[in-house]
Amino acid sequence: MEPVAAQLRAFGARIETTDGRLPAQIAGTSEPQTRSFILLSPSAQVKTALLLAGVFGRTAITISGDKGSRDHTERLLRYWGAAISSDRQRIVLETPPASFEPLRVAGDFSAAAFFIVAATVTPGSAVRIEEVGVNPTRTGLLDALKEMGADIRLENTREDCGEPVADIVVRHARLRGAAVGRQTVTRAIDEIPVLAVAAAFAGGETRITGAGDLRNKESDRVAAIVRLLESAGIEATSSDDGIVIRGGIPRTQGVAIETHGDHRTAMAAAALASGAGALEIDDPGSIAVSFPDFIEKWQAAQAAA
Repeated sequence: MEPVAAQLRAFGARIETTDGRLPAQIAGTSEPQTRSFILLSPSAQVKTALLLAGVFGRTAITISGDKGSRDHTERLLRYWGAAISSDRQRIVLETPPASFEPLRVAGDFSAAAFFIVAATVTPGSAVRIEEVGVNPTRTGLLDALKEMGADIRLENTREDCGEPVADIVVRHARLRGAAVGRQTVTRAIDEIPVLAVAAAFAGGETRITGAGDLRNKESDRVAAIVRLLESAGIEATSSDDGIVIRGGIPRTQGVAIETHGDHRTAMAAAALASGAGALEIDDPGSIAVSFPDFIEKWQAAQAAA
């Protein structure tokens, strides 16, 4: 929690973390201090914390160094009538929304990602996922998969409450390795574990760079990806900021996967199993962090195939 705590301290809040983590003690301020902030690395979470501090503190703020992280908060505030501008590098909040009206929230792309990859790597599979948010700051996975040869179409595209929405149609396809650089990774940071699963089925080498932030998520996701793919007989090599995957024919043969309590590792393992065979995960309960009914929806999709 320290990156966001540090920025909010500059705003004027008093925050004490526990070695940079929760629990934390927080005291707000009626006299904001700094009004211009620089992000040390792209982070929608830190950016959103500052924007909400500005909104409820009724304080104009400027945020620099964003580098194109997801922009749901900017779109939301703009939809509600805030005076806010952004150019993927700099965000300026001038005035807060005049009111907060009800809105519809599109289906979560990160949740859809596991079904997208599973359908792509499983022979004979196809899936249609309706009303998914396809905000371009979130869909780096689609761009990477298309570069690898995936068969993916967006249908019924539209805008709803300020957000792009579409139905995503996916069919199985043979994949090839590709280079996935920092710009794409920034727009797919939560989907890199399941993208690595797709790379395991791709012919040739896939090189993912600019993913160092994955080492500081719920677990060290770079290490988790390597363990997951190696369990299926796929060679994967990690570095400080990325992974090199040499694709082939993954075979899990009932192996046991340690998820270290990480929901995305657990769901990536499900996508791997769809094309490589049965496996076991140690902590299915962790999935509830982001997708409480994942297992039921996964089983329903398999039954419909």
